[in-house]
Amino acid sequence: MCLIVLALGVHPQFPMVLAANRDEFFARPTAPAATWTDLPQITGGRDLEKGGAWLATSARGAFAAVTNFRDPAQRHPKPRSRGALVADFLTGAVSAMSYVQGAVEQGDRYDGFNLIAGDDSGVWYGSNRGGGLSRLRSGIHGLSNHLLGTAWPKVRRATAAVAAALALPDDAIETAMLHALADDAAASDAELPDTGVGLEWERRLAPAFIRGTAYGTRCSTLVIADADGRGTLTERTFGIDGHVVATLRIPISMRVDVGSQL
Repeated sequence: MCLIVLALGVHPQFPMVLAANRDEFFARPTAPAATWTDLPQITGGRDLEKGGAWLATSARGAFAAVTNFRDPAQRHPKPRSRGALVADFLTGAVSAMSYVQGAVEQGDRYDGFNLIAGDDSGVWYGSNRGGGLSRLRSGIHGLSNHLLGTAWPKVRRATAAVAAALALPDDAIETAMLHALADDAAASDAELPDTGVGLEWERRLAPAFIRGTAYGTRCSTLVIADADGRGTLTERTFGIDGHVVATLRIPISMRVDVGSQL
């Protein structure tokens, strides 16, 4: 993923709401969200190049999502796939807390990553680029390709849009959140971070939704779950220049301890 907004304990009917965009080269082979045939406990999209995932859920009601930490100056010569962090957690029996802690401790095996994982031990965040292990409490949390809460323009806009969507009637939330993820507004040069990729790429990567012919937003994903653990994973996939390919909805189980109310 390249953008994640996670609302925990904010909505009275839906204590867990996640909205995310995955940006990637269109040439990279990808499977749309589904229950994996070889690992049927996992539901989500799949990277067919390395076999991992950017965002997925499990039959036991857990979830995990990963974003890259953008820093081309620090690259591992033979990194393990960051998508394996998601798949390995969802196929294992280790708690989210222990798994994220272990991933951070073994972070030198990977290029830069941010990992969020949740189950009945809570929702946990960690990065191999600093910040340590932290439990995410009630509130709205935004993440892109830097540390959690770094206020890049896309993070600020998306968290505000998700907050506004959650104030709408229940039957309007999904549409409003997909609209928020489709925000392709540019940022001013003064707002742009300097992550080492050059000004032209900083401009391209700044919007929440990226349109392009070689690289762009490949899918938008929503995970919305109620207090009884009933949830839906909604995925909208895109082709070149933001052309909508398909929208699908999959029932899921989501049993995550979202922490105390604010």
